[in-house]
Amino acid sequence: MELMGSTLTATYARPKTSHFLPAISTMASSYRNPQPAMAMNPSANMWRTNTYFKSSSTVPTPSSMQRDNLDLVRAKTMFYPSNRTALSTRYTPDDWYKSNISNYRESEASRNSAERLRRDTIRLMQDRDQLTRRTQESTSKNIGERLNDVVFWRSELSHEIDNMVTEIAALTDVKRRLERALAETEGPLQVSQECLYHREKRMSIDLVHDDVEKDLIREVEVIKSCQERMRRHLDRAIAQLASNRAAQHELERDISDKVTAQRIDDRCHHLRNTSDGIGYYRGIERLDPSLSLPDSWSKFTDDNILHSQSERASSHKLRDEIEILLNTTSNEMWNQFNNANVAFTNRISETADAKNSLQTHLAKTLQEIFQTEMLIESLKKALRDKECPLKVAQTRLEERTRRPNVELCRDNPHHRLVSEVREIEDTIHRLQERLMEAENTLQTLVKTKVTLEHDLSIKANSIFLDQEKCMSMRKSFPSMPRLVGYT
Repeated sequence: MELMGSTLTATYARPKTSHFLPAISTMASSYRNPQPAMAMNPSANMWRTNTYFKSSSTVPTPSSMQRDNLDLVRAKTMFYPSNRTALSTRYTPDDWYKSNISNYRESEASRNSAERLRRDTIRLMQDRDQLTRRTQESTSKNIGERLNDVVFWRSELSHEIDNMVTEIAALTDVKRRLERALAETEGPLQVSQECLYHREKRMSIDLVHDDVEKDLIREVEVIKSCQERMRRHLDRAIAQLASNRAAQHELERDISDKVTAQRIDDRCHHLRNTSDGIGYYRGIERLDPSLSLPDSWSKFTDDNILHSQSERASSHKLRDEIEILLNTTSNEMWNQFNNANVAFTNRISETADAKNSLQTHLAKTLQEIFQTEMLIESLKKALRDKECPLKVAQTRLEERTRRPNVELCRDNPHHRLVSEVREIEDTIHRLQERLMEAENTLQTLVKTKVTLEHDLSIKANSIFLDQEKCMSMRKSFPSMPRLVGYT
């Protein structure tokens, strides 16, 4: 062994200026050439330099000069080997024997440690091999159980998808029926509005707000109300179909993920130590790309199925409501259609009766006009017949006024002639009055005839509008199956 440094005695006996001295060594170069060690001591150079610069910048004091001289003397006298307290250290024979025994014991301890390490390592390899097999078997079992779970949820998803596809098809069919029923209501609505439009062409007194018009207005309101309810349910059906397809999309995406996961887990389940395609993937165990836990994984699929079932229940309920709506609206429209037809029939019958009565009165009026005209002709003839007697009587009176003198007597013939003239004039006056009355009556009868003829034309126009225009159009009213959406 080689001793480095100095003895304890030399360490304690040495002055406390060791940072100015070179390191103690047994090499001969440290005795032959002490100057390089001194040159390599940065503290000494620093001491010299600092002292040099301090002496140039400050005024030295007697105490500082004495201390610097003492340090310089110590530094110069410590570089010689003869000034050291101990030169080297030697070992004893006991130390030599003890060193050998220590080496023997150390070798034996190393061999025993190596043997224990070998036995422990073999046992560790066996234990770890068994642990690895058990772990691999447990992992394969877990993957198998996971495959069973995936297969179960996949079958549930497949069953729910089939049910949802069936429900979507059923709702789509009901929606088409609702659309056809809604389209079928346009014809009756147009017919009702056309009937109201045609009945506006009635004239004069026949332009009344009768039961037919009330039923037609009510029919238009009923059809528009049915259309509004159909449109609301159609919008609901469209929204429900969108919800059903969204739920189906979620189910299909989930089952697609399940199929991919099943394929991957099935491949992992059949992997063995001798399988192809296995390899090292360093650090893969530290990578955790998981997005769910077993509970959240199963809850996700269960929520999708529950959401789909809820949408199917809502869709089934909506289909029932649409069926009820179609039956209700068709019954309402048919009932109102029948009521309007009954009102039309009654109104046409009333108008026809009024027309027949008018025709009867017109015939009587014409007969009366004819008789009145005959009466007027008779009166005119009677007046003409009274002209000659009046002329005779007046001529007699005029001729008798020419009698001379006393012969101009107011005798009985004279009184009779005057009375005769007055009677004839009174008769003519009365006949003229009756003639005027007859002519006025004739005018009244003619006016009545015109009024009756005009009213007959009005009634004929009303019957034509109600029977020929309206009722002919109303024959095209859709049947009950068409109103509920069947073709």
